[in-house]
Amino acid sequence: MTSKTHPSGAPWRNFYGRFKGKGLRKSQEAFLNEDLAGLSPGPVGWEENPERKPIDLEACFGNRDIWLEIGFGGGEHMVHQAARNPEAGIIGCEPYINGVAMLLGKIREAQVENLAVYPGDVRNMFDVLGDNAISRAFLLYPDPWPKKRHHRRRFVTPEHLEPLARVMKPGSIFRVATDIPDYVRQTLEQVPRHGFEWLAERPADWRVPWDDWPSTRYEQKALREGRTPHYLTFRKT
Repeated sequence: MTSKTHPSGAPWRNFYGRFKGKGLRKSQEAFLNEDLAGLSPGPVGWEENPERKPIDLEACFGNRDIWLEIGFGGGEHMVHQAARNPEAGIIGCEPYINGVAMLLGKIREAQVENLAVYPGDVRNMFDVLGDNAISRAFLLYPDPWPKKRHHRRRFVTPEHLEPLARVMKPGSIFRVATDIPDYVRQTLEQVPRHGFEWLAERPADWRVPWDDWPSTRYEQKALREGRTPHYLTFRKT
């Protein structure tokens, strides 16, 4: 039995999240039309890059260290880190176009220039990143998929963690934030199996936010609803 493929020959990947929500404001449509193409890291998806050739990160960011944010939501964390760390080049992947439009508005306001935006599935980005390309990665309040039969859709599964481990440099840092206890369990079970060590020695190491952490709207919602955020830090071995 052969696996399902796109017409280009690229593997067919099921996607379970949302691509678009409520209608965009005119200003957000303008951000997408005017700014998004200029922030592209290069040809990523199978439509643009059917041969999945590696993207030229040096052309995009010069000799900066490359960071990756997986599902940036509304983009507040990504813009905060870009402004705080101009020596880093940050790639954000987010298939939800409303979130992409929100990020573009924040980029205009903050006037940061060390960002690239891919409005799609991070698995496509993994296809075109070279080995040991990423110095830091962020997975912040990912879709929890709370039903047990949907746990295989979570990011912290081999389908995602194997390519993540390949593209991350030895010694690089992977941060995960979530307010879902079972997501914490699955993260601590799966991530160390893929070449990462959990950097925790005492409870404060996962209970207290990182020093450079800006509270996001997802975290604020969790706190309002009585859920406890966890801040997990891993290092690529």
